[in-house]
Amino acid sequence: MGGVVGWWGWIRLAGMTVVGVVVGVFAAVAAAAYGVVAWRGRGVGGSGSGSDDRTAGRDARGRQQRYEAERHGDQGGTWQRGRETGG
Repeated sequence: MGGVVGWWGWIRLAGMTVVGVVVGVFAAVAAAAYGVVAWRGRGVGGSGSGSDDRTAGRDARGRQQRYEAERHGDQGGTWQRGRETGG
């Protein structure tokens, strides 16, 4: 019986070692992912990606305002045509 208990203890020790290795690998991957995200988020683009973001936002707002103005004009023209034909 002593041999079985000895083997059982070794298996438990090996199982805990496997769990420790898996947890360690998981922690290392998580730390590396966090590091990469933090590094990329700091604006590594020379002049900084902040200026590109501002330019893109300004362009998007300009396009949206032009679209709204054109749509407003189209709707106004439709309304005027409806008034003229109605009487």
